[in-house]
Amino acid sequence: MENYKQFLILFLLALAVGFGSIAFVLTWVLHYREGLGWDGGAAEFNWHPLLMVIGFIFLQGIAIVVYRLPWTWRCSKQMMKFIHAGLHVLAFTLAVISVVAVFDFHNAKNIPNMYSLHSWVGLAAVILYPAQIVMGIAVYLIPATPVYVRAALMPVHVYSGLFIFTSVIATALMGFTEKLIFGLKSPAYKDSPPEAVLVNVLGLLVAAFGGLVLWIATRPSWKRPREEVTQSVSSNSTSPEDFKTDTAATTRTHLDLETRRRNGKAEESG
Repeated sequence: MENYKQFLILFLLALAVGFGSIAFVLTWVLHYREGLGWDGGAAEFNWHPLLMVIGFIFLQGIAIVVYRLPWTWRCSKQMMKFIHAGLHVLAFTLAVISVVAVFDFHNAKNIPNMYSLHSWVGLAAVILYPAQIVMGIAVYLIPATPVYVRAALMPVHVYSGLFIFTSVIATALMGFTEKLIFGLKSPAYKDSPPEAVLVNVLGLLVAAFGGLVLWIATRPSWKRPREEVTQSVSSNSTSPEDFKTDTAATTRTHLDLETRRRNGKAEESG
């Protein structure tokens, strides 16, 4: 892997920011709000921001970059597909529970549902997410799918996954602001009480986590090598340092072969 140290620093930073987001949202609902419960009151609503941050943001982000972790390249591609899909299914399950919690709270308090931009974009993400999961399982997890179909749909799968993740980040930021505007009365949100400052920092952490995940997921040099490359490395390497060295050497060999093939075609056409 090229720039391994840079990757490791950014990944560890993403983990730290992600866990920090979870710690901040827990502090918010437990210290400044009514805690957690399931009785139709404010404590039930608090499951919504907590599970969204844990599932729809943190777990989804980890699922997106899990293929890029070089120490998982020894695992088979099929195993990584199951891990990737499992993380997404778990994230979606937590998201559904959080949506049920907020609808129960609104219905118990006679608050209208689905009137804000936050709810519109959020529901769209919740609907698109299982469609993305089903397409991924049907196309990439089932071995019977033709290779050309997988190759043709891969750009769509990658783009839609990043689009949904970005939409979730934006939805969370809108939700934090909306909750503070309606929830803080005396002192008001504009007066910057401690709760408002904490949630604003939470929003910055969520945005930073999203940015780090998107950066890691879009670097071509950090992409998982082809299956035959990882199998060769796994069988010949015995240490992490050997793993990195052999991966780089094998990748260079494949690039040299590809260059020779293209040069041969150019000579034939000439």
